[in-house]
Amino acid sequence: MSNDTQDDAVLYEQRGNTAWLTINRPKAMNSINLAAIARFEKLLPEIAANDDIRVLVLTGTGPAFCAGADLKEVLASRDLPPGEADFLDRICENVMNPLRDFPKPVIAALNGITMAGGLELAMCCDIVLASEQAQIGDAHANFGVYPGAGGAAVLPRLIPPNVAKYLLFTGKTLSAHEMQGYGLVNEVVSAEELQNAANALAELIASKSPIALRRMKAVANATMDKSRDAALEHEQVMLRKHERSYDMNEGLSAFSEKRAPEFKGR
Repeated sequence: MSNDTQDDAVLYEQRGNTAWLTINRPKAMNSINLAAIARFEKLLPEIAANDDIRVLVLTGTGPAFCAGADLKEVLASRDLPPGEADFLDRICENVMNPLRDFPKPVIAALNGITMAGGLELAMCCDIVLASEQAQIGDAHANFGVYPGAGGAAVLPRLIPPNVAKYLLFTGKTLSAHEMQGYGLVNEVVSAEELQNAANALAELIASKSPIALRRMKAVANATMDKSRDAALEHEQVMLRKHERSYDMNEGLSAFSEKRAPEFKGR
């Protein structure tokens, strides 16, 4: 097992209304180990419950965003007693799923290599920025490992299915610019500008109404599993709820009074 402490494995910083989580295992290509999982398990609920935080940014230290799960720890966790949550149970149920349904916008800032579980982690985010040095792929096939957090199930929903299968079957990576062309990456910037670009985007999003963003995200996340008419009905139901919010009234009043709105998230 790794000797990383939880606090070292994933760094936490709050910048204004934005929380930054930085995977910090550069010697291991920021692969996710049990210490990192425990850190996510602790921090994600705290960030979700903190009303001062309106946006979450995920990034990595060094040459990789995340190269996936630490396979040594995956292997070791297979010896746990029956019924005890193993590595893959914990990373899927306590990291990936909470990120996918996180109540606040989540930005992935891909600073480098993004493979396997790292790609699945990025796919849990709402917006993806990438350094032009980033290389992105699935890579599970390279180790005879099966994806369990969206590699096969979600990737073909986000990019053309034949491109997803190419990545799944070959284990190869594509550049950030190529993945931008396929729609997975929103923006590609220089390595030097990645943090600034992510921070600027986070600040822009944080200036919006938190309750409106949360409701938009809930409907947008659900729409792929609904018919068009059902999705529109869901949107209308959410609108009726939102019409009674402080933030909608504040936004309309601010527009009428030609001033900047002061949203409170309720």
